[in-house]
Amino acid sequence: MNSLFQSTIRCVVAACAASAIAQPHIPGKVEIPFNRYYTYVELEGHLRAIAAAYPNLVTLTEIGQSLEGRSLWVAIVNNPATGPDSSKPAMWIDGNVHGNEIQSAEAVLYSLWYLTKAHGVNPDLTRLLDECSFYMMVSQNPDGREAWFRDVQNSSSSRSNRRPVDNDRDGLFDEDGPDDLDGDGSITQMWKQDPSGRFIRDRSDPRVFIRVADTEKGEWTSLGSEGLDNDGDGQINEDGPGGDDMNRNWPSDWQPDYVQGGAGLFPLSNPEPRAIAAFILAHPNIAAVQSYHNSGGMILRGPGAAYREGTYPQGDIRAYDEIARVGEELLPYYKSMVIYRDLYTVHGGFVNWTAEGLGIFSFTNEMWHQGKYFQREAPDADGKRMWTFRDKLEFGQTFTPYKEFNHPQHGAVLIGGLNKWSSRVTPTFMLEEECHRNFAFTMFHAAETPRLSFARTEVARGTGPDSWIITTEIRNDKLIPSRSGIARQRGIGSADVLTLSPPGGVAAAGTLSSWTNPRMDDVRREPARVQLPGGIPGRGSVIFRFYVTGNPGDTITLEYTSQKARTIRSTVQLR
Repeated sequence: MNSLFQSTIRCVVAACAASAIAQPHIPGKVEIPFNRYYTYVELEGHLRAIAAAYPNLVTLTEIGQSLEGRSLWVAIVNNPATGPDSSKPAMWIDGNVHGNEIQSAEAVLYSLWYLTKAHGVNPDLTRLLDECSFYMMVSQNPDGREAWFRDVQNSSSSRSNRRPVDNDRDGLFDEDGPDDLDGDGSITQMWKQDPSGRFIRDRSDPRVFIRVADTEKGEWTSLGSEGLDNDGDGQINEDGPGGDDMNRNWPSDWQPDYVQGGAGLFPLSNPEPRAIAAFILAHPNIAAVQSYHNSGGMILRGPGAAYREGTYPQGDIRAYDEIARVGEELLPYYKSMVIYRDLYTVHGGFVNWTAEGLGIFSFTNEMWHQGKYFQREAPDADGKRMWTFRDKLEFGQTFTPYKEFNHPQHGAVLIGGLNKWSSRVTPTFMLEEECHRNFAFTMFHAAETPRLSFARTEVARGTGPDSWIITTEIRNDKLIPSRSGIARQRGIGSADVLTLSPPGGVAAAGTLSSWTNPRMDDVRREPARVQLPGGIPGRGSVIFRFYVTGNPGDTITLEYTSQKARTIRSTVQLR
């Protein structure tokens, strides 16, 4: 690890710590407690309150409606005093593409709340918001989120959208969902006493069922999740509400449902991804993407599946790896991972579309790691210590005691166990810290979007009486290049362009490998308009040379444009 990178980590960690210390002293116009979770209606109320409190910074835009008719909101966050949002490198931040991954929406809300209240108070965040713009969407899947709060669920249900699907292929839709038989508001587990069963109850903690070895005799059989056979086909809970996984519905490497379940009818077949795609495509200045999920403590990047070019370009990997390494410092227990290699294959994922389809540097954070319970590595796999620790911290709130129930199909059963709050979801007493640390990482990512400047410019006499040589260097101080290697590789978007005006006197132009090497890679057409398919590399520079004709005292304007960076200009005089 080089000294510059080590210094960067130290600065970011120190800034995060300083921000946490200063947090109570940053006054906010909107008070939002981050020790609880909010329904989508409540989230909408918070969005409106922030937009009303900071009308100079936040524009709340409805980009479409969900399948069930809920508004899809994007908060455009920008300081217009430093230019329109479209003139700056931008970051897209979203959460809750899976309805049950609820803390991801709170992380986006926290980002909006903290960034706006810090503007004009915290110098680092003020500078960031002056130089960049942000597009924040608290929930990609408001229907799934509302269903998770409104209906009985377990910790992993209500993941999809609410499109009716005939899961058991009996000609009916969503006719056999879960049933809350014990009335605790969650779908827990059913157990039946069985002399041929494969489980026994732990003697020291009868809540825990332990699988016995093949040579041992068990006493209990698991009947799966709590519910009834509502359609009389002999199965329980096999055709519940919802259908499409909206993190499988994006164009890049989309595969049909028979290859990957939940993919939808075709890419962007659902109104939510379609509206989001239209917004992102209309904003080519988006240079960074952060999508929040849960759980497991992961900082994920693509590829989602085996990449057809073999691997991402090395310049892109360098930026990804350095940003993710800072994330590992800021987010205890989180690990930097490649989706298909270190987790599982995802076809048609959102960040795979933004990274591989659009060439944007994109991360998914899987929020919450159970090690946070202990402030050290998680306990052994048997989980008994976790049960005990959870009892002490959360006082039994994540467990429903077992009750006897006379099941119409199975007879006497026990119903109970871990409820929908027991896993995946960050405990509310730790929610604000989880949101803040993820916010700090995402702001670091945003701060590494391209920032270009003219580093050095020289004007020299040419060999003729009216000939001149103009040499200029354009530098990028940030990790992310002004055009990603994937964008160059796949011809995505527009190349960067350096123009010299007036153009009429330009005889030749090109790029140099260094200031001391006169060999020039020349431009064959339009020498006054040099195109750079690779842009300006991260923490690097490109040197340009123009051979021009003109008179002493003439003013020459140099302008560099890039979709992912601010336009920069410089003027020189021929003398």
